[in-house]
Amino acid sequence: MRPSPVISAIGTGALAFGLAFSVTPGATAAVVPAEPAASGGSATMLEALERDLGLTPLGAEALLEAQESAFETDTEATEAAGDAYGGSLFDPETQELTVLVTDAAAVDAVEAAGAEATVVSYGTEGLAQVVDELDAVGAPEGVVGWYPDVERDTVVIQVTEGASADGLIEASGVDASAFEVQETVEAPRLLAEIVGGEAYYMGGGRCSIGFAVQGGFVTAGHCGTAGTTAESSDGTGSGVFEESVFPGSDGAYVAATSNWTGTNRVEGSSSTVSGSTQAPIGSAVCRSGSTTGWHCGTIEARGQTVSYPEGTVEDLTRTDVCAEPGDSGGSFISGSQAQGVTSGGSGDCTSGGTTYYQEVGPLLSSWGLSLVTG
Repeated sequence: MRPSPVISAIGTGALAFGLAFSVTPGATAAVVPAEPAASGGSATMLEALERDLGLTPLGAEALLEAQESAFETDTEATEAAGDAYGGSLFDPETQELTVLVTDAAAVDAVEAAGAEATVVSYGTEGLAQVVDELDAVGAPEGVVGWYPDVERDTVVIQVTEGASADGLIEASGVDASAFEVQETVEAPRLLAEIVGGEAYYMGGGRCSIGFAVQGGFVTAGHCGTAGTTAESSDGTGSGVFEESVFPGSDGAYVAATSNWTGTNRVEGSSSTVSGSTQAPIGSAVCRSGSTTGWHCGTIEARGQTVSYPEGTVEDLTRTDVCAEPGDSGGSFISGSQAQGVTSGGSGDCTSGGTTYYQEVGPLLSSWGLSLVTG
């Protein structure tokens, strides 16, 4: 297993108290608006699912119900696969769960648990080892980042137009057949801006609350260093960053110091947070942030390494959900299950884009935090 990204991260620096960076490489940083922008998005998570995934109201509810059932099946199937477990995939269209295994002998046990089974060579552990080798080398100029594509059992390296990943692959010592190199126009930047998705302020900047935990909330590490003070959007509550990691990882814990009481809600959601079961790749996931409100999409990959101008972050989760400056730190949730806090991405909520989140599980376990649930 790879170590917790929070524990293994080196350094606790965070730059940008509410700074956001242009999608153009080398562009000058711009201050996040002092007040949340008027959102053109939907007011609720269900409406965002309907809009962004092209679902009917009944279809959105049916998808959430199917995913909740798949999460339970996935837990049983993962245990059944044992050491051969290679990852999980959920198809929102067929609403089928597929569990990948690295040993054909585990197929029958997985299918007996109620999931489809597919045999792969690397699986999540094998791909994670390949990613670790790339992380040890570091991103050369022209390489945007890399991530394990569990469905296709390969590691994708993203490069800018005309750039090469040959030197990186050779330096990693991994056989070139394990990789797929893709050109991209993405230029990831941070999205710096106790109800999840609501705004909070740090000096002249703004970020978004991720999820309430006992004693405070979790958010993005690049929003503030340890000791940075935070204030609620209405000015009545205050807190301080007790834990913060960036780069390496992108997570933080803000302890409430006055008049900031946690809830099990995410702004604009009809449901409450009931846990933090990890959703399979392919699952529908929604994000709430103080700039753009609710937007939804799917989980595309886990274990992505992203080379931001401010530093490289490992073990992020890749989605096709859009986000904009000020949404940093905000909630990523699948059904009622907390998934992570918004880190950064490319694009916007007019043209679409890619957004990454820091998984919430490692933040909770590394710092001994408990979600406020209901």
